[in-house]
Amino acid sequence: MGGINPLRKGNALVVRTAPSNRARGFVSIGPLTVPAALGRSGTTARKREGDGATPIATMRLLYGFVRGDRLRLPPTALPFRRIRKDMLWCDDPGHSSYNRPVRTPFVPSHEVLSRTDGLYDICLVLDWNVTERRRNRGSAIFFHLIRPGYEPTAGCIAVSLRDMRRLLPHLRSGTMVTVIG
Repeated sequence: MGGINPLRKGNALVVRTAPSNRARGFVSIGPLTVPAALGRSGTTARKREGDGATPIATMRLLYGFVRGDRLRLPPTALPFRRIRKDMLWCDDPGHSSYNRPVRTPFVPSHEVLSRTDGLYDICLVLDWNVTERRRNRGSAIFFHLIRPGYEPTAGCIAVSLRDMRRLLPHLRSGTMVTVIG
């Protein structure tokens, strides 16, 4: 019958804030909806570096990172880079590599991608202040794995490993991720 498959690859991903808790939300693609953790400050239309908020915006999904030494990915059209021990992400607004991957040794402020807590075992990079960078607008808005109890993030979107595995087959580079406040 040739209808539209609501879970076809590339459909938009929508993130909605939970009504009872600004730091919790729901991620939906087609009929699939899963719980998520959002920034500790909820969502904002005026994102700033270090504010702990998830930006209310539509962001393109660029690519992902994976800890290939810890897990295997399900089939996905999204390009992935394997995380190595020397990989970092610069979050220093004063540095020329702001909001870019960098390698050790690196002294300016940064995040370690090869984390011991597993949050970045699967880490998707959203185009928030990446292709058109502005200082202090916020860096590293990732879509990654949750902490126990859906503890709030520093501004990212996080889901369980089980739910990330369910979402990945439907994602590709260019999938639009819309955060609704």
